Amino acid sequence: MLLEAVGIQKAYRRGWQRRPQAVVLAGVDLSLSRAETVGVVGPSGAGKTTLGMVLAGILRPDRGILRYKGTDLWACGRRRHLAQDLQMVFQHPETTFDPRWTLARSLAEAYMLRKARPTAADLAGRLEQVDLAPALLHRQPHQLSGGELQRAAIARAMVLEPAVLVLDEPTAMLDALTQAEILALLKRVQARSRVSYVLISHDANLVARFCRRVYRLAGGRLVAEAVPADGPQ
Repeated sequence: MLLEAVGIQKAYRRGWQRRPQAVVLAGVDLSLSRAETVGVVGPSGAGKTTLGMVLAGILRPDRGILRYKGTDLWACGRRRHLAQDLQMVFQHPETTFDPRWTLARSLAEAYMLRKARPTAADLAGRLEQVDLAPALLHRQPHQLSGGELQRAAIARAMVLEPAVLVLDEPTAMLDALTQAEILALLKRVQARSRVSYVLISHDANLVARFCRRVYRLAGGRLVAEAVPADGPQ
């Protein structure tokens, strides 16, 4: 098993006195195999983003175990190293980028995390893999459209060559045509790299078309959803 979450619990304290607790995840179990895509659906406020951040190794659970390739991510001394294999693409891709930096500098920073020095050709190639023109390397985030920025966020995440990519509402801010283009792109990226996806969305129909296993997050727990016979596409 590539990634396994067992009994994940997470609560946040509310109010200026930081109490009482608001339980978000109440014992979540989830497994993910290599090159697999698992969907998580649920309404706003259900805790989907919190779960995504736990699965990406960003947020430490209060209780439970997150195993990556059999290793407890939070109990071992190599969490920072292993966590590079777990990446997340957010609903608002602009949060991924420093607004002052060009796209070239943001991509180069990701290479530096791998202790690599990219050439101009390397950076251009990364953009071409997500159907962006190399000329965009010299632009800042505010000079890109929403679809272009989401593609750039995917490119930046893939620089780190992750084994798992958590996709948190990756198409929610896009029009229908751009949504379809991003989903087609993600399928091509997966076919090429064998990356595994956790696709988080409020859109159950979209997730059912993209995933073979779908779960609904409700009451802090995951419940298996039926996938239509004609999906995923």
